[in-house]
Parts: sequence; structure tokens; C-alpha cells
Amino acid sequence: MALKTLQSAPSLVEQVHGAILSEIASGKLLPGARIIQEQLAQELGVSRQPVQQALTLLRKQGVLRDAPGRGLQVAALDLQHVRHLYDVRSVIEGLAFRKAAETNAKRAATQGPALIRAGRKAVAAGSVGGMIAADMAFHDFIYELSGNPLLAPSMETHWTHTQRVMGEVLMRDDKPRDIWDEHEALLAAVASGDGDQAERLARRHILEAADFMIRRLQAEQPG
Repeated sequence: MALKTLQSAPSLVEQVHGAILSEIASGKLLPGARIIQEQLAQELGVSRQPVQQALTLLRKQGVLRDAPGRGLQVAALDLQHVRHLYDVRSVIEGLAFRKAAETNAKRAATQGPALIRAGRKAVAAGSVGGMIAADMAFHDFIYELSGNPLLAPSMETHWTHTQRVMGEVLMRDDKPRDIWDEHEALLAAVASGDGDQAERLARRHILEAADFMIRRLQAEQPG
């Protein structure tokens, strides 16, 4: 019984973590909003323990902060921190796309187009959650194609903050930048087996995305 509990607990904590992060990224929990542990546990249909563990993790990741008095609240985005994250992410993504092109070009060509179509469909539907999920699915696919099992775990913290940034921008921008043309070009480079081109495009894609989103967020800040 103890072994079974140990195996199932991380999965439940991850699900709770993802659910809370989704609420924040979609704008249902705005910066400054207080986090009520008991309410979250009730809404998610789980005990307080996995909620507490997920909240602790989100606090360590900088998504939540201590609230005045007691408890936690949603932290405001630190744009300088976002810039640093994207600088690092551009290097990791460049490696992922290079390796994917060098090792799995055929799979990229046959399986990748469905992800591009799903992304365009999410944009057409205007669903913030759907657009974020489609973007993550495309990049997860590339991490898998890279053949390097360390890439996806290395990107977990980056994606925690990327979801927040994307959510904030997509909620505010009436015409969110359609990144799927860029994703299609990236996929074409991987499918052609051109590692140099795939890495170059991936780095540019991430850094230009950072510039775009940070500009949008700066425009919303007072002063």
C-alpha cells in the first residue's frame, strides 16, 4: 500500500499544479489574487495535501508569493526574469531542434503536420488555453524527436513561466501573433534534416517571441 501511495502522489500533485497554473494563465486568477487552499481542494475534488504540495512548488517557481498577513497570492510577472528565462530557453530549444533534425527528420515530416493544423485550429477558436496547449504540444514533440531525455525535464520550469506570459499576452491582444507560420518553417527545417537551419530558426523564434510578449506586457504596466 505504501509503495502504491508513493507512485500515485506525484502524478496527483502534478495534476493539481497544472490545474492551478492553467487558472492563472487563463486569467481566472489574476496577479494579487489570494489563493485559498481549502477552496482549491474542494473545487478540484482532492485532499488538502496535494494542493499544499502544488502550492509550495508554485511558490518556489515564483508563480506565487507570500500574501500580506498569511497565505499566498499570485505574483506579478517579473519581466527581467522572463527575459533571462527566454535567453536560456533559446539555447535549449536550439539544441532540441538541431537534434530532432539530425535524428528524426522522417517522423517530423509524417507526424508534425497534424500538430500544425491543431495549432491553427486553436488560434481560429480563440481559446487561450487551447493555444497554449497546442504550442506546448508542438515543442514537446520536438523534445521527443531530439532523442535527448534530459531536454523535457530541463524545460519544465521554463514552461511554467512561458504559460503565464503567453496567457497574459493572449488575453490582452485582440490579434495575437500567429506563430504557426514560424512553427511550420521550423518543422520544415527539421523534416529536411537540416540541423543548422533548425537550430538557427529555433533560437530566433524564441528570442523574437520574447521581444513580442515583453513589449506587450510593458505596454500594460503603469507608468
